[in-house]
Amino acid sequence: MAKRVLIPLCTGFEEMEAIILIDVLRRGNVEVVSAGKSKDPILASRKTLHLADKVFSEIIPAEFDAILLPGGLEGSKQLMKDPEISKILNSFQSEKKLIGAICAAPNVLRNLDIITGDDPFTAFPTSLDLAKGKGGKYTGQRIESHNHIYTSVGPGSAFEFVLYILEILEGKDVMETVKAGLQLP
Repeated sequence: MAKRVLIPLCTGFEEMEAIILIDVLRRGNVEVVSAGKSKDPILASRKTLHLADKVFSEIIPAEFDAILLPGGLEGSKQLMKDPEISKILNSFQSEKKLIGAICAAPNVLRNLDIITGDDPFTAFPTSLDLAKGKGGKYTGQRIESHNHIYTSVGPGSAFEFVLYILEILEGKDVMETVKAGLQLP
């Protein structure tokens, strides 16, 4: 049975990160469901419009194996304010399911105390004030993993991050096949 991954999209999300996550996972036969606050088109950080597969209120966390949060400063701020996303993330946390976040989005996890204390994480360096006063130890690495939480630094690390996640979900052979088809350097 294919793994299922949820990718929430809020106004201002970083479209490069979201689309790379969705595309690469689907190439690896992972079922990806994008979700938004409503059925309306979502305006991303570079002013492109996107349609989500579902709305947040339709999401049942038990039906998913993982959640991945794309960054974008405004999108991350919107994720931080959304009670439905908080509820979904807390469900994933309590079940110890895979949670990933890239760019500014690791701050959403810090804000919800999913990343706490000295938990290592990485994020876009200038975004750290989004969760000022919250826990976690910033490492500045391109990818950081701690328990079931995976974080990455930004748009330039999106391919390596999603391939890392794909290997966790579907294994090295699937990841290598997908990677070869991408013609990465």
